[in-house]
Amino acid sequence: MLTKGDIPMSEKIYGIDMGTNSIKIYQKAAGVILHQKNMIAMVKKKEPLALGDEAYSMYEKAPKNIEVKQPIVNGVIADFTAMQTMIQLYFKGMHGKKFAEGLAAGGNAEFYIAVPSDITEVEKRAFFDLIASSSLKTKKIRIVEKPIADALGAGLDVMDATGRLIVNIGADTTEISLISLGGIVQSRLLKIGGTKFDEAIQQTVKKKHNLVIGMKSAERLKMQLASGIKEEEEITYDVMGRNLITGLPNRVTVTNHLIFEAMSESLSSIIDAIKFILEKTPPELSMDIMHDGICMTGASTHIKNLDLLIQQETGLSIMKMEEPELTVVKGLGMIMENPDYERLAHNLQDSDFH
Repeated sequence: MLTKGDIPMSEKIYGIDMGTNSIKIYQKAAGVILHQKNMIAMVKKKEPLALGDEAYSMYEKAPKNIEVKQPIVNGVIADFTAMQTMIQLYFKGMHGKKFAEGLAAGGNAEFYIAVPSDITEVEKRAFFDLIASSSLKTKKIRIVEKPIADALGAGLDVMDATGRLIVNIGADTTEISLISLGGIVQSRLLKIGGTKFDEAIQQTVKKKHNLVIGMKSAERLKMQLASGIKEEEEITYDVMGRNLITGLPNRVTVTNHLIFEAMSESLSSIIDAIKFILEKTPPELSMDIMHDGICMTGASTHIKNLDLLIQQETGLSIMKMEEPELTVVKGLGMIMENPDYERLAHNLQDSDFH
């Protein structure tokens, strides 16, 4: 995180990636200046109490008068007011320690917003209106399709006549996109991601061990034990929760094999969707993908051996990122920093965006 004085006051041009799990903000000439959990804690559903990582620390632990919520669900805005409140508070420097002065949009700022490609026009419009109707002073708002920004941030050349297949496995969604000549040839958005994995783990542990665990505990099990392919060696991890029969706190030992079983159906759905896109790919672009393989992005690609699973199922090589959760916002940064990429950003009324 940059400190006060590090960000040039003159560069009030921002890129925002509002993911289900986290929100990322890029400022021109400064880089990524915000990466926090996309959560807000509200008192009596009105007054903001905490944002980001601080709000996440309250999740599943707050009393009834404090509601901790995720404004983005399945890649789209589910709570417009909560999301807009978060954006305004971040930019006004009201979150804990004040942000650098350059983060406060106290002038005519420009915004580049990443949106999923396979959503309705109404859902796309909501991202635009979020900034346009806010208290921020805006000069220009541009929309960028997430797969395009994602590919740029992953280091792919999206402008030439070469097919690029990118698979972004995020918190709530998996977006599979075929890109060529700066546009999207094929795209498919699945409502499957890290949260779906966590829910499946939660239900499987409940069924197998009669233990009710929270989503945070399910996520820890995923991080410790999950694998894209079934491992021969048994690995265990202890988790605590509430015994379904006695109602008392209890601890059980969970194996990696149980976690694999819990996630297998969702992983199979992702594989089927990748194969579907490959089957619909024009022959000439198929040759490009055969040569260059698949690029994997999104925070859920940290799951061990997920790349090996996709490689085994498709026969294609896999390219992984060191920071797969930041590729979209870095791609927005490249569009802002490089005039050659300007045409990849659109006004909402642009015909080529529909």
